[in-house]
Amino acid sequence: MATILSARDLYKAYPANTLFEQISVHIEDGDRIGLIGPNGAGKSSLLKILAGIEEADQGEINRRRNARMVYIQQDDLFAAGSTPMSAVLDVVSGHSRDAVDAETRSAIALSTLGFEDFDVSVETLSGGWKKRLSLACAVVQDPDVLLLDEPTNHLDLEGVLWLEAFVRQSNMAMVFVTHDRVFLENTATRIIEMSRAYPGGTFKAEGNYSEFLRRKEAFLDAQEAAESALANKVRRDTAWLRQGIQGRQTRNKTQVEAATRRRDELKQTQDRNAAPDQTTTIDFQATERKTHKLLGLHSVGKSLGGKMLFDSLELMLSPGQRIGLLGVNGSGKTTLIRLMNGELEPDTGSIKRAADLRVVTFSQHRSTLDHGQTLQEALCPVGDMVEYRDKMVHVTGWARRFLFEPDQLATTVSNLSGGEQARLLIANLMLTPADVLLLDEPTNDLDIPSMEVLEQALLEFPGAIVLVTHDRFMLERIATEYLGLDDHGGIKIHQTYEQWNAARKAAERDSDSSEPTVAKPTVQGAPNRTRKLSYKEKREYESMEQSILEAEAEVTRLESETADPELAKDHVKAGSLYESLSAAQEKVKTLYARWEELEEIQSGKGS
Repeated sequence: MATILSARDLYKAYPANTLFEQISVHIEDGDRIGLIGPNGAGKSSLLKILAGIEEADQGEINRRRNARMVYIQQDDLFAAGSTPMSAVLDVVSGHSRDAVDAETRSAIALSTLGFEDFDVSVETLSGGWKKRLSLACAVVQDPDVLLLDEPTNHLDLEGVLWLEAFVRQSNMAMVFVTHDRVFLENTATRIIEMSRAYPGGTFKAEGNYSEFLRRKEAFLDAQEAAESALANKVRRDTAWLRQGIQGRQTRNKTQVEAATRRRDELKQTQDRNAAPDQTTTIDFQATERKTHKLLGLHSVGKSLGGKMLFDSLELMLSPGQRIGLLGVNGSGKTTLIRLMNGELEPDTGSIKRAADLRVVTFSQHRSTLDHGQTLQEALCPVGDMVEYRDKMVHVTGWARRFLFEPDQLATTVSNLSGGEQARLLIANLMLTPADVLLLDEPTNDLDIPSMEVLEQALLEFPGAIVLVTHDRFMLERIATEYLGLDDHGGIKIHQTYEQWNAARKAAERDSDSSEPTVAKPTVQGAPNRTRKLSYKEKREYESMEQSILEAEAEVTRLESETADPELAKDHVKAGSLYESLSAAQEKVKTLYARWEELEEIQSGKGS
């Protein structure tokens, strides 16, 4: 495969922190590279450097001529009052002088990503459809490499599954930063981990996440063995250097320098081997209550904004029970958690709690954090000691437990990263003994090592847990049963994730048999209406014939150029021409497909 980008010895630092050094990355056509690593390793900065948005302090980047690198940030942000069409047109306008062509390209991109109504307000779109719109804004630029920064964050499971399918089916090269291990398993063709645990700062493995873990384990085992062998050599060097006068007479400069190099190499190897152990420590306190019935919901129903979320819900939480809540965004998962912790009251039914029940809640919105406080004030509101498991711990030691350095204690919460805020919230929750843990998207912004520690802490927690997360790996490891909300007022217990997924797919098939097959954005409160061409679609339809004629003329022109015998003498020009011809032919196919789609809508047959 042809190389798109090659980066060598990249170095990036800020005044008080070196993000990374000696990083090398190679991207070829068709690559799907998963970029992982602990929080603070510099993954987002590396993506921006590869995209050309930021500059490396040192290093070399070679990009294929005219290669287009498009970066999609974590948050899907659009101008106030935007529609899908206007958002994509804003991007295209900088690349096309032809307004008609710009609208055609925008319409094709939106249709490809499943949009039907191009003029709906972006504010009414769900998180999953906003991510699709970000992808449409990227796809319309015809990128050679798509760089996605935490694309699964804040998506529900439906959105993650759709994104997974999009990545697998796409032909463009991609690099994505994600901590979703199942997403990596199902999509990545190569994994790169950025960490101080490796020489050069990265470890690379061809294949999916399982293959990466196998190779990583073998590498770390070999590195530990190398440390042991080096330590033996250094001990012998030390004994030799401590010999008396007679021994010194036989030494030479080369031997002394070799001993010094081995000591330095041992120190570097020891530091690398210690890096994987530098993870946060999570251990939730339990009240050790022996009560079997902790929290019961009896015939509970709840509506919001005129929408029935669930009705006649029967659920009893007991110690050791770990429930995974499943359902699309807006189906009522967070509302159910707020009913359990007493923030909301049910419309129908009743909720019974054991006497003096202790419920601890992790909110995905992190509403319990005061962003104006310093980190020290957030960790320890009074004095400089916190009480944990009947022992007093100094705030500096408590902060280190969650990977915060002492010089960060004066930092305001608003200036902490998403991962740091998540660790801060977990630190606060650990101070309160609990019977029931209610966790609403606790994995957002956490790196994989922190998620693994969180999983182990949850497995060891003796009380009841209700967990909302789009991380399928954590769900399958933690949940003892699943409670699925269908977004139509139905709610049902499932024993396995596969059982719920099968029920979800069956419901989709039933829906497809009675509804149009074109995907529609999730729009709250949008009325049902007969599908007609929008104003922009009419203009697109009227100009389609001319667009096709121009595209076919371009194909004819390129075909005549590739037939020139002199072309064989210039391999670079030949390669460029053949790429252009392939793109032009693909454009003609796409335009015909779009024309057919618009004709069906115009005739009343489409949807």
